[in-house]
Amino acid sequence: MDVHKLVKSFGYAFYGIWTAMNEQNMRIHIISAFIVMIAGLLTGLTKMEWVMIILVITLVIGAEMINTAIESVVNLASPEIHPLAKQAKDIAAGAVLVFALASVIIGLLIFLPKWF
Repeated sequence: MDVHKLVKSFGYAFYGIWTAMNEQNMRIHIISAFIVMIAGLLTGLTKMEWVMIILVITLVIGAEMINTAIESVVNLASPEIHPLAKQAKDIAAGAVLVFALASVIIGLLIFLPKWF
């Protein structure tokens, strides 16, 4: 195993995370995740509830990063407006929305019974 290549690949991955943080929607997801984690600490979630919260936060953030990557590649391949380029970007954004809506539902299922 080439340790130097491994370290470089982690560096690229961390740079990708850092780059994604420049996206407005990513910052919204991060702020939302931070608020949910504070609410979880104040609410006293169980270990399994934390697993679910961390899982959905990770899925939403990961989906947003994949969406951002798809948008970047589409913009590179098709700088002009093209129906297929728009379709690819809209579908990727829709996937993020599906994950985000599911995370809201899961969050409500976890938090509402504890609060009311």
